[in-house]
Amino acid sequence: VQLQASGGGLVQAGGSLRLSCAASGSIFGINVMAWYRQAPGKQRELVATITSRGSTNYADSVKDRFTVSRDNMKKMAYLQMNNLKPEDTAVYYCNSEIMRFGTSSYSTYWGQGTQVTVSS
Repeated sequence: VQLQASGGGLVQAGGSLRLSCAASGSIFGINVMAWYRQAPGKQRELVATITSRGSTNYADSVKDRFTVSRDNMKKMAYLQMNNLKPEDTAVYYCNSEIMRFGTSSYSTYWGQGTQVTVSS
């Protein structure tokens, strides 16, 4: 099982980016999909989560600016980031609880991270 994050880049403050996370491999089911970020010198923090039924939660710092979504058929998650601020600069990681075929429990997987840089 692999998670592949993409879509990062350099953007000016006030701009937008859309991150994508693709899950692949021997996947029976996907529970929660989440986005985390880690800025230089800081701990990794939770940005947003989305359940298999579409329930979402956001960190206070990104509410009303970021939107998390998913496509269960494609095994994809997305993070639409609007009105970006310099403090959003970080490496963004996707994270998911995945059940593999032939197992009966979910395990947590991480993507490799994608850099988002917001210039002032």
